[in-house]
Amino acid sequence: MTNGNILEKLGMKALRSIDPETSHGLAIRALQMGVANAPGQISSARLRTEVAGISLPNPVGLAAGFDKNATALSGLAKSGFGFVEVGAATPRPQPGNPKPRLFRLSEDKAAINRFGFNNDGMEAIGARLANRPKDAVIGLNLGANKDSENRAEDFARVLAHCGAHLDFATVNVSSPNTEKLRDLQGKAALSALLSGVMDTRDALDRKIPVFLKIAPDLSDVELGEIAEVAQETGVDAIIATNTTLSRDGLSSPHKAEAGGLSGAPLFEKSTQVLARLSELTEGALPLIGVGGIGSADQAYAKICAGASAVQLYTALVYGGFSLAETIVRELDALLQRDGFANVADAVGSKRKDWL
Repeated sequence: MTNGNILEKLGMKALRSIDPETSHGLAIRALQMGVANAPGQISSARLRTEVAGISLPNPVGLAAGFDKNATALSGLAKSGFGFVEVGAATPRPQPGNPKPRLFRLSEDKAAINRFGFNNDGMEAIGARLANRPKDAVIGLNLGANKDSENRAEDFARVLAHCGAHLDFATVNVSSPNTEKLRDLQGKAALSALLSGVMDTRDALDRKIPVFLKIAPDLSDVELGEIAEVAQETGVDAIIATNTTLSRDGLSSPHKAEAGGLSGAPLFEKSTQVLARLSELTEGALPLIGVGGIGSADQAYAKICAGASAVQLYTALVYGGFSLAETIVRELDALLQRDGFANVADAVGSKRKDWL
């Protein structure tokens, strides 16, 4: 074990002994100060891939919610991730829900959050993105203000304001912490919302890809409708999935807290949704697999279930920032073991195992 690993383990132990949201703030500070794990860009012929026209050095990304306000872009660009998603950003700043609103479920290797889109607003976030590292792939999760009279319009406004500084943007209609937001996943509402966002995207000087992030708590009929609307409106990829409202099989004393559950317990459910979406879209739309990834084996399983790329976040709470590098390097070895010349060749290769 290197000195860096020992220091990280000690640091993680200290961080887990304090309030989760304070701990999260300190992790952001470590990235800003350049003291977090920083292997730089990790790539190989096997790992290099393209998703929705974006060239990625590797297919392992950081999910939205970690760097809500785009304040640690330089540190994140060196952290080993193939791409980074920041936000969610709303048109106006908002404080989010009252604290406490983040809970560690250590016994379950999970977390529950009910942040409620707390962020500095698109003006501040856009200014930071304007000074972003140029050699990284950076996207923004688009959100709507809690008190907005037109939530569908909010997504388009954030995209119009920040789009020039992004490699991709994600429409987030799947957070459980903004009242009635998930209602926008219904067929008619989603179709109208996405049409507005795509019109805004088409008006940008550089037409960046737009992704749609969905919840894991959808019926098969609802998934079918989402797949249909995504293809009709020209969305470039679907991110499956956000956090869940389910509490099945949890043992932590925090399991009854309101909010979205992320981490290890979400892995199977989110991977099943991913595989079903892969089947419904017949490979016509790239999918990004999120939910419960804590190891290279799990990242690889999502890829084999139908994901062209993956994202993680909660596992960093338990594994530290070096986990990103570990997963990327071990994923390369797994692809080599199974005879894949490139990660794209493995996509969907074991989808039937999850259906």
